Amino acid sequence: MINLHFQIRGQGTPILCLHGHPGNSQAMTVFTDHLSQNYQTITPDLRGYGKSKPRGNFQMLDHLEDLTQLLDQQGIDECLILGWSLGGILGLELALRLPQRVKGLILLGTAARPRGSHPAISWQDNLYTGIAALINAVSPGWQWNIDTFGKRSLFRYLIQTHTPETYQWIAKAAVPAYLQTTPEANQALSKALRQGYNRLPQLADLTCPCLVLAGADDRHITSASSLETAEYLPQAQSHCYPQTAHLFPWEIAPVVLRDIDQWLAANFTKL
Repeated sequence: MINLHFQIRGQGTPILCLHGHPGNSQAMTVFTDHLSQNYQTITPDLRGYGKSKPRGNFQMLDHLEDLTQLLDQQGIDECLILGWSLGGILGLELALRLPQRVKGLILLGTAARPRGSHPAISWQDNLYTGIAALINAVSPGWQWNIDTFGKRSLFRYLIQTHTPETYQWIAKAAVPAYLQTTPEANQALSKALRQGYNRLPQLADLTCPCLVLAGADDRHITSASSLETAEYLPQAQSHCYPQTAHLFPWEIAPVVLRDIDQWLAANFTKL
């Protein structure tokens, strides 16, 4: 276990917010800026991401030990978990491991049996992505760059709504998170993907309320695999947003936050 870098904001029912790959706590501010007004958000940089530097190679299960230690250190006996992509998988694993402590799950762009549909990547894809990212870093959300390079880059598989607001999120959070993701984190995830992952048979054990949200055009973790997960969860509500992809919380943030608010209000009072 290592001591994770983390941010705590707000007061009230604790919500542990877990980012994806590549990612860090800054990428989750689309949620925490809003949720911390009424809840306590705890947002770590996972091991190997952001400011949580690894101590050599590690395995995916080490994330669970780190997160359990974080909850213990903060004296959090019960919490909700909001997980995006890899963070959602870790949320599922924590809920299976600590059912008495995880009282609800918000799962975004994730699945218990994740499947992708990403096309092969060409050198032109990489070229346009590099150019689009560099220009966007200097001038976030510049429409000319979006139209000229962004829509021809790999961003077209991560988002469907090519708006200045979405590209501002990419400049603010996605690029720094990518640059701060360590080789050890890449290696741990690659090893886990080669081994395969399917927790659908165990989902019947999760009796806590769950909210599953997906982008209809997600190529990284398909909406079909997310909705399949919702079907296996005993108490799940799901939404699939049209014309969005894996980064849909940055594409349609007001809609996503509204649906999260409504689900929280319907299922939870203060723990």
